[in-house]
Amino acid sequence: MQLTDYIRDIKDFPIEWIVFKDITPLLQNPLAFNETINRFSSLINDADVIIWLDARWFLFAWALSYKLSKPLSIVRKKWKLPYNTISVDYELEYGRNTFDIHIDAIKPWDKVAIIDDLLATWWTALAACQLVEKLWWIVESVNVVVDLTFLNWKEKLKNYKVNSLIQY
Repeated sequence: MQLTDYIRDIKDFPIEWIVFKDITPLLQNPLAFNETINRFSSLINDADVIIWLDARWFLFAWALSYKLSKPLSIVRKKWKLPYNTISVDYELEYGRNTFDIHIDAIKPWDKVAIIDDLLATWWTALAACQLVEKLWWIVESVNVVVDLTFLNWKEKLKNYKVNSLIQY
């Protein structure tokens, strides 16, 4: 199955000159979604815990957690988690933001697989890695459905194993 058949280009979204890679068709097709989960599960089976980043990619993390019978922890934007958290600030192409995670989300030295839908810029992936390492957890891998390789993120994430299913 070609997963690229289920990625739609949206020109000038969210701003002019951006070509947004829309994964909605992949989510809407049960066979494509299942194939995505199967491919990810073969890549991250050494992880102890799966982390999802705040937004729609939680669907992949939830399904992987279920399929692999692994705990699922949540990284969310500032002030969205109710318990004690640690934070990390990160840059965006159009501003700044903060990620939080509960301080008891993962045991020390657990290996963590971070799940994201798209790796365009390195900021959110690096911020998630920094959160994991703040609490003595180990980044087993960063896993994305779509990798925009032309944006040259590799230098910033060179210390981490990055798995991607689709490269543009």
